[in-house]
Amino acid sequence: MRLKDQVAIVTGAAAGIGLACAKRFAAEGARVVLSDVSVEKGEQAAEEIQASGADALFVACDVGDKAQVDALIGSTVAAFGRLDILVANAGIVHASDFLDLEEADFDRVIRVNLKGVFLTGQAAARQMVKQGGGGAIVNMSSVNAVMAIPAITPYVAAKGGVNQLTKVMALSLADKGIRVNAIGPGSIATEMAEAVLSDPEKRRGALCRTPMGRFGEPDEVAKVAVFLASDDSSYITGQTIYPDGGRLALNYTVPVKE
Repeated sequence: MRLKDQVAIVTGAAAGIGLACAKRFAAEGARVVLSDVSVEKGEQAAEEIQASGADALFVACDVGDKAQVDALIGSTVAAFGRLDILVANAGIVHASDFLDLEEADFDRVIRVNLKGVFLTGQAAARQMVKQGGGGAIVNMSSVNAVMAIPAITPYVAAKGGVNQLTKVMALSLADKGIRVNAIGPGSIATEMAEAVLSDPEKRRGALCRTPMGRFGEPDEVAKVAVFLASDDSSYITGQTIYPDGGRLALNYTVPVKE
């Protein structure tokens, strides 16, 4: 077990990649705090992990609210005594033509996807410094941090910010023994991607840009998170790893199997 007795927070853990991370971390021996704004689903997820014999706790948290983030850290320490790992995964998406995008929708996505990573990362790092012993922070980015889809302007802007924030955090916290890295998934089969998965034309559009010819699974991203959170990546910080099925390397389209 690579994370035995480590205490980990996973935000956006009620579903999708966050839930996969929480389950994978628990399987690797971590005590996991699941956080989300979706209370019912979050509590069910925590109960499911508890039923497997692992220590798990759900704490409701809006990552864009500093008071709630501080309370999340406090609840984690109260329950498990310390904090060793943060996976800053909470995120939302808003689709709109650039010319029609409302300021409020831009602000809403940036608040969760970028400000939320800053607030949770800063609060987690402060606790890690306070208790000593270092730690690991994993931020959830996207292939859209380095490429762009015009219909999701604020999401693309936020993920680009996450990549740079990851570097800044890594440099700032290196001398404190805290490693900070990011994961940039490609097309993953989650609820957030349901609009693409369920539309044949959109599905084909995504797969023709994916050399491996399929959507990734949430657990495939979770395995990368475990690697970055564990001592297996002890000399890695400030990096973004892309589980994307070869998408970023591609400069053309590939045939799609029917």
